[in-house]
Amino acid sequence: MSIIERYITLAGSAITDYYSAKAPLNLYEPVDYVLGLGGKRLRPALCMAACHFYGGDGTSAGSAAMGLEMFHNFTLLHDDIMDGASIRRNQPTVHVKWNANTAILSGDAMMILANQMMLNVPDAVLKPVQQLFLKTALEVCEGQQYDMDFEHRNDVDVDEYIEMIRLKTAVLIAASLKIGALIGGASEKDASLLYEFGVNLGLAFQLQDDYLDVYGNSAEFGKSIGGDIVCNKKTFLLINCITNANDEQRKILDYWLTKTDFDRNEKIAAVTQLYNELNIASISKMRMEQYYQTALLILDQLSIADEYKNELKVFAGNTLFRSK
Repeated sequence: MSIIERYITLAGSAITDYYSAKAPLNLYEPVDYVLGLGGKRLRPALCMAACHFYGGDGTSAGSAAMGLEMFHNFTLLHDDIMDGASIRRNQPTVHVKWNANTAILSGDAMMILANQMMLNVPDAVLKPVQQLFLKTALEVCEGQQYDMDFEHRNDVDVDEYIEMIRLKTAVLIAASLKIGALIGGASEKDASLLYEFGVNLGLAFQLQDDYLDVYGNSAEFGKSIGGDIVCNKKTFLLINCITNANDEQRKILDYWLTKTDFDRNEKIAAVTQLYNELNIASISKMRMEQYYQTALLILDQLSIADEYKNELKVFAGNTLFRSK
């Protein structure tokens, strides 16, 4: 078992041990439910592994790692409300299982719990860790706002989209690595390099998510396939389709983007056909590969043991080339 895999297991155990079910139950049961839905636990594992790579005991970053996972799941809970999503990891979302008010308040509690957990780091790095966490939390909110703004625009370009997913997704992966590295005693230079590695990996990860929403397997992906198409979500695929479509293809696309009464499967099939005609899948994979290769180049500059660099390379490859 690799170091990162070991910390994934440890993070899962820590989350299971955390379950509180304390009063008031209608506030905390949804928190336990969200955490219990599973997930890959990548962010807490990366935080603890980064601490380990720089000579620290990975468990000394355990509270920060748990705070990062708590924050991540808080964002998913609120995202599901905003998106009107009914399924998360093959289970009903919180606002469906309970109600929207409960989901909002339980999400708020998760954000507060995350902040409490982030306080339990060594005094020597408390301030930079807190500054980075709060900066990251605000950036995630900025990314979510851009994502919502894009719903009402048909002129979103690729650069705007990449900046949005950098904020909404990539910076949290990057911060997880940097926070762990700081707790482990990394230099500011190395911690910053590891952050950039995380940004590029996060961008590739989100582009993969976009891809899987169209071309993935629902059971393995954990969400209904085609949800982004149904909601006209501005993804890398849709933006490239809008940009590259000829007049006839654009007419078909505009029809489905503006139609309010439609058969879900028919719309998914029609838009996917346009993606196939325009080779959008290959364009997406090419951009993913660019970010992946940039991440690998950054790894070469880190002052950690080669075996640790290799761990991160393997992790990056497994993340990018997960089930399609």
